Order: sequence, then structure tokens, then C-alpha cells
Amino acid sequence: MAINLSNLKPATGSTKRKKRVGRGGKRGTYSGRGLKGQKSRSGGRGGLKALGFKQTLQRIPKKRGFNSPKAKLATINLSDLDNHFQADETVDAQKLLKAGLIKTVQNGVKVLAKGQLSKKLHVIADNFSQAAEQAITAAGGRAEIRK
Repeated sequence: MAINLSNLKPATGSTKRKKRVGRGGKRGTYSGRGLKGQKSRSGGRGGLKALGFKQTLQRIPKKRGFNSPKAKLATINLSDLDNHFQADETVDAQKLLKAGLIKTVQNGVKVLAKGQLSKKLHVIADNFSQAAEQAITAAGGRAEIRK
């Protein structure tokens, strides 16, 4: 027998019957539907289904604030560089990623000047703050912008 739309049925046990209230049994009188009103009648629709599309949208909170379309650079501080790398080492985005100091290199890396740098390092990044660049060169290292 071929399967087509006329003989499709859900798997046994996968569907439940709707509870038919108000047909005798433990629930008497109003059968849990409350008193009068649209929802007490048979076929009375409630919730977001009863509302139109516009009213449904109006119930969703409005998104506030501003999200910049520009990608956010991963940032790293001088103190982190000083703690995790040896003197005369070349530090690039891949080494920062392996060390667990940044989560992604997809948008680039910016070096910020928080903390002290006491080692000579060759740092390759997408961007540097002015103070960070000065601190790296003052320690005898090089700050190089990645191409």
C-alpha cells in the first residue's frame, strides 16, 4: 500500500485527546471555565491566538539601546601580556588564543595599556592604544600592526 496524504496517521500513542469538560464527572457547573464570557463558550479562543498579528507584536517588549554594526575587537591588557609570556617572545593573536586570554580572533585584537609591562616583547595586533604602544616600546619591545 502506497503512502499518500489520504492515509497518513500519527504514530500510536503520540497524540492525546483533548479533555472534554462539562460532560458530567467531577467538574460540575462551569467545568473550570469560570463564569460568562467568550472563553466560557465552546470554541471561545483565548491567549495570543485570539489577538491579531499587530496586537501580538505590541505585547512583545520593545528592544532598547543601540548595537554598533562595527565588529567588536577582542581586547588584551599589558598586565596579561607581562604575566603570560617570556621576554623576547613574539606575541600574536593565535598565541593569545592558545593561552586563553581572548575568545576569538575573528574581529581582531586590540592591546590596551592597563597594567605594567616589564619584558621586551614583539607584539603583533590589529590595533594599539597610544599608551600601550608607548609602554611596549619603552620596555624595549616592538608594537606591530597586523596586515
